[in-house]
Amino acid sequence: MTTTEPATIATATATTEPTTTATTEPTPAPKPVGPREAYREALAALAERDERVLCLDSDMGGLDTSFGGRFPERYVSTGIAEANLFTVSAGLAARGLRPYAHTMATFAATRAAEQLKLDVVGTGLPVRVVATHAGLSAAHFGSTHYCLEDLAVTRALHGLTVVVPADAREIGPALAALHELDGPSYLRLGRSATPPVHAGDVPPFRLGEAVTLRAGNDVTLVACGPLPVHFALVAADRLAAEGIAARVLQIHTLAPFDEAATAAAAAETAGIVTVEEHRPQGGLGDAVAQVVAAHAPRPVLRVAVTGPLPGLVDDHTGLLAATGMSPEAVHAAALRVLGLAPPAAARPKPPAPIPSTAPSIASPTAPTTTGTPSEGRPS
Repeated sequence: MTTTEPATIATATATTEPTTTATTEPTPAPKPVGPREAYREALAALAERDERVLCLDSDMGGLDTSFGGRFPERYVSTGIAEANLFTVSAGLAARGLRPYAHTMATFAATRAAEQLKLDVVGTGLPVRVVATHAGLSAAHFGSTHYCLEDLAVTRALHGLTVVVPADAREIGPALAALHELDGPSYLRLGRSATPPVHAGDVPPFRLGEAVTLRAGNDVTLVACGPLPVHFALVAADRLAAEGIAARVLQIHTLAPFDEAATAAAAAETAGIVTVEEHRPQGGLGDAVAQVVAAHAPRPVLRVAVTGPLPGLVDDHTGLLAATGMSPEAVHAAALRVLGLAPPAAARPKPPAPIPSTAPSIASPTAPTTTGTPSEGRPS
C-alpha cells in the first residue's frame, strides 16, 4: 500500500512597505536686497560700461571684493581718512575721471565737511559722494554713527545734487542719472533692507522731479528716504480707510528741489506733512516750507527726528519710533493739518507753474593728490 504524503502548499506572504508621501517644503521668500548690495551691483555694472569709473573706499567693507576684485586697477583705498578721500577724489576728477567716494554719511557731512565744500563742491568737479548708514540706520553702532544733519549741510552747498532713493530698486536708476552730471553729487543711502516702495515697475528716474505715489486732494504727505516714504504710504492707506484722500509725493532729489510739484500740492490740498529721517531743521521740511510760504501758504507740519536721542542702542525702527517717527505720527499730523486748514472754497487759486531743472556744472581743473590705506572698520 502506497502512502501519499499530504501536499504542502507554500504560501508567499507579500510584505507591504509603508507608503511614503512626498512633501514639498515651501519655497523661502527671497531675502530682501539691502541698499549697499544693490548699489555695489549697480556700480560694477556702470564700471563695465565706462572705464572712467573709479571706486575710492574708506574701508567700508564689501567694495574691496565686489569692485576691487573685478577692477583692481580702478579701486583705491584711502583708509579711514575722509578728508583725504574727498581731496584725492577731486584730484582724480580734475584729470577727467569719474571717482565715486564712499564713506558713512556722518563722516561725509561733518568730519570732512570742509573738503566737501572746498575741494568737491567749490570746484564743481564730478565727484560722486556715496554716503551710507544715513539717518539712524546705523542705530546698532550708537550715537557716533547717527547722521541727522547731512541734508541740511548738503542742501546749503550750491551746485551739489542731493539724491535719496526710496528703496533698493531705485538705486540703479539714480546712479545712472547721477553719472551723466558734469558736477558733484551726494547719494544718501541707508544700511539694511527696507520695505519696497514701488509695487510694480520703478517709475522713470528724473533728477529734480517728484514722484506721485498716491493721488489725493485732501492733504499731502511729502516724504524723502526709504522708511519715511514707507511710513507715508502706510499712513495714506489708513487715511483712505477713514475717507481721507492723501496725496503722497516722493522726493528723491532734494537738490535741485521740485518746487512746481510742491506748490501745486499745497494749492490743491489743505496742507502738507513732511516726513524725513533727519532733524526738522535744514532738510526736506525747510525745503517744502520755503516753497509753500512763497507760492501757496498752507499749514506745514514736520514729522522728523526730534528731541534728545535715547541713551541706548536700539534697532532702526525702534529708535525712529522713540524719536517721533512712525506711520502713526504721520497719520496724526495729517489729521492736525486738516483741522488747521481753511475751507477749500477759501483757498487761493493754484499758482502758475514753476520751472524745475537739474543743474549741469562744468568741470574745472584741480590738483591731483594721493592717499594711504589704514585699518578697516565694522560695516
